[in-house]
Amino acid sequence: QVQLVESGGGLVQAGGSLRLSCATSERIFSTHYMGWFRQAPGKEREFVAAISWSGGSTYYADSVKGRFTISRDNAKNTVYLQMNSLKPEDTAVYSCAAEPLLGRGDLRSWGQGTQVTVSS
Repeated sequence: QVQLVESGGGLVQAGGSLRLSCATSERIFSTHYMGWFRQAPGKEREFVAAISWSGGSTYYADSVKGRFTISRDNAKNTVYLQMNSLKPEDTAVYSCAAEPLLGRGDLRSWGQGTQVTVSS
């Protein structure tokens, strides 16, 4: 069973920053793409960002490009999502995800989610 432990959500004013963290086991971290998704109230879950197991490739939703940065610390088996210039529309539950093959939602494992609220 894949365990993903998230932290770092909270309340921030528009224009502010937050950093989310997601820790997992070394076995998962070294073999899986790691990513973040979010779900706002009344909306479907959407992709935010992903990073390859090597860290050499990153992927972003158009809505967060230039504002969010995904990175990974191999020594800590942790992936981060640095969120800058936050907007009220970024308010959502953010969930960490791990998948052995990029885009294979059927193989994806999820964290418990962390709330991010951006006030105007």
